[in-house]
Amino acid sequence: MNQPFRNLLCLVLAVLSYSLIFNGSVSAQERISLKGKVTDSKTGLTIPGVTISIVGTNSGTVTDIEGMYQMELPKGESTLEVRFIGYKTLTNKIDIQGDKPISVDIRLEPESKLLDMVVVTAGKFEQRLDEVTVSMAVIKPALIENTNATSVDQVMEQVPGVNIVDGQANIRGGSGFSYGAGSRVLLLVDDLPMVAADAGDVKWSFLPVENIDQIEVIKGASSVLFGSSAMNGVINVRTAYPKSTPETNINWFTGWYGNTKREELQWWGKQLQQYGGLSFSHMQQAGRWDLVAAGNVYRDEGYRLGEDEKRYRVNFNTRYRFEKVKGLYAGINSNFTFSEGGNYLIWQDDSSGAYLPSGGLDPATTTISLYDTRRTSFDPFITYASANGSSHKLRLRYFSSDNRNNTKQGSFAASYYAEYQYQRKLGEDATLTGGITSTLYDVNSELFNDHTASNYALFLQADWKPGRWAFSLGGRIESNRIDDDASETLPVIRSGVSFKAAENTHLRASYGQGYRYPSIAEKYTSTRVGSIVIYPNDSVTSETGQTAELGIKQGFRIGGVEGYLDVAAFWSEYKDMMEFTFGKYGTFTDPFFGLGFKSKNIGNTRITGFEIEAVGSGKIGKTPLTFMGGFTYIEPISLDYDKAKAENENTADFNVLKYRYRRVFKADVEAKPGKWVLGTSVRYNSFMDNIDKFFEETIPGIKDYRNVHDYGDWVFDTRVGHQLNKNFRVMFIVRNVFNHEYAGRPADMQPPRNFILQISAKF
Repeated sequence: MNQPFRNLLCLVLAVLSYSLIFNGSVSAQERISLKGKVTDSKTGLTIPGVTISIVGTNSGTVTDIEGMYQMELPKGESTLEVRFIGYKTLTNKIDIQGDKPISVDIRLEPESKLLDMVVVTAGKFEQRLDEVTVSMAVIKPALIENTNATSVDQVMEQVPGVNIVDGQANIRGGSGFSYGAGSRVLLLVDDLPMVAADAGDVKWSFLPVENIDQIEVIKGASSVLFGSSAMNGVINVRTAYPKSTPETNINWFTGWYGNTKREELQWWGKQLQQYGGLSFSHMQQAGRWDLVAAGNVYRDEGYRLGEDEKRYRVNFNTRYRFEKVKGLYAGINSNFTFSEGGNYLIWQDDSSGAYLPSGGLDPATTTISLYDTRRTSFDPFITYASANGSSHKLRLRYFSSDNRNNTKQGSFAASYYAEYQYQRKLGEDATLTGGITSTLYDVNSELFNDHTASNYALFLQADWKPGRWAFSLGGRIESNRIDDDASETLPVIRSGVSFKAAENTHLRASYGQGYRYPSIAEKYTSTRVGSIVIYPNDSVTSETGQTAELGIKQGFRIGGVEGYLDVAAFWSEYKDMMEFTFGKYGTFTDPFFGLGFKSKNIGNTRITGFEIEAVGSGKIGKTPLTFMGGFTYIEPISLDYDKAKAENENTADFNVLKYRYRRVFKADVEAKPGKWVLGTSVRYNSFMDNIDKFFEETIPGIKDYRNVHDYGDWVFDTRVGHQLNKNFRVMFIVRNVFNHEYAGRPADMQPPRNFILQISAKF
């Protein structure tokens, strides 16, 4: 173990040991037992995790998973302060005169302001959104349901500052086009990483959209708490657990692709290319068990020839609340997904072949890869939250992806993840979070050959909130290794501060370091798809980065509408940035000699910019209204720019990184007049200034298409629905209302106008 790793381990152990023995006490006098439960005044549901303290002392307790509390009070009068994020703080005087235990139930009133929204991802504990020291976006399940999103990447396309380029998550220009390998944005499901062991990428179709409680997005380096793949940000999908009342949701939909803008593109003629699906979820408490079962069936005939898909998914959550040990609970979550279909890479050309695969469907020449995939995850966990505010969490995850296809690109990849986390409340305003993680990877592949890899990390973060201020400081040391290569160990740090300048005005500043180790796919992929080569590069090295941000979050109320406006300026620099680069690789004697992609360290880069975001809800007259939207501007440049070299490799004649949109605008507005639902979404991406010049010159139609479509793209969706009764609703959705023709990345034409009929039921 090297010296920096040893030093951090000693620091973590010392701080955790101190926190374990830190306890407050009240004066030594006769005390009486006080117990009860804490509930929401509007819903009547119990609230776990509520802090109840005795004013003037260091004593207190926290409600357990069932919202119950128990503590001892001295005889006489005491004042209790009851606090929980998202609720108004309550003070309650208790006068104890007798000798018998007493019971007092407490009801808390929820705060209605959006700034009081509760998030977890920023610090691995519950915080109000306005206290977070980094930029965050929060997506509620209503947007997923109302837009009929069938996978999480469709939802992310509505988040300001986030783009999905051919499956690659890109936050504020931090990534380009990676051909599905590696990611600078880490996907989490219930706070645990969910990226493939081989490619290090996100499997969007695996995520359970039918059972989502909230999606939280951190914009900026997050490697301290979450590790290597989080250097550009985090997307945390938090699944739902049942409340006291059982709930069942069913959603059925059918859709079809309309006519293309240019008649010659419509290879399917007069027939309908259809898609559709059914999803369900049921949540219920059964005794001391919390049970969730959900599933999804999806079928898409595809708007691009050969790119059809069938998908079946089943998932469940279980949690048991122990009766004899208050605050102890355990469970297991799981997800099983099977899918089959065809993967599309590039078009034939920009005219009649824009929706046809290069090489057609002839097995000897096609770029379509036929696949069937089985993905499985098991997540056992056990958590203990003590009455003094400390908690222990042990969480495990097994995630496997078995991909089979007809192009000798099959791969079985399994990851084994373990995390122990200790968290301690130090008084009323400080939280200490520390832990250790271990991940093992096992890959057996035709595409990459067979490899093993490992990741070990220690992390520690302190959050302190004195008065109007909130401070955050953390560090992590991480060790990565593939096969028998030497381990690479690097430390990263982050810090942040926010200040409540006025009642609804919050200023913030943050700095974070990032680190990303290359995935197995980036180092070892060696294959050909049609005439396109994906070439290995075992010499590619890890990249490091740093991000800083200044921001202000301003709450507002206009009539019956309240919300917040968030303005942020950001700066990021990356050293030895990894990107897939198109070109000619290999030698004439190499069986994979040809044109294609190879992961390379492209040098040092800088991305600066600003973002404006607005989120709100309320009523205009008697009509409920919700909205979210934002504008992002970036300047992504190379710090090692060589004009002569760039002229040979890039399409842009100025310094700008490849495969980025420099200006992005997004908005979604929804109104509910009476029993109706009316909504509109809009997305704008500016012209992609720079791509690989070799790509443009060798793939038919790319250069001509870019010369004509050099103005950026506006895409509008709309929806209208009617609540038939308290259980059933019907919705009609039109995507790409104006039938705009656009490409997500070169040679990747996006769908024409399409229509969806949705019927949903809730019981």
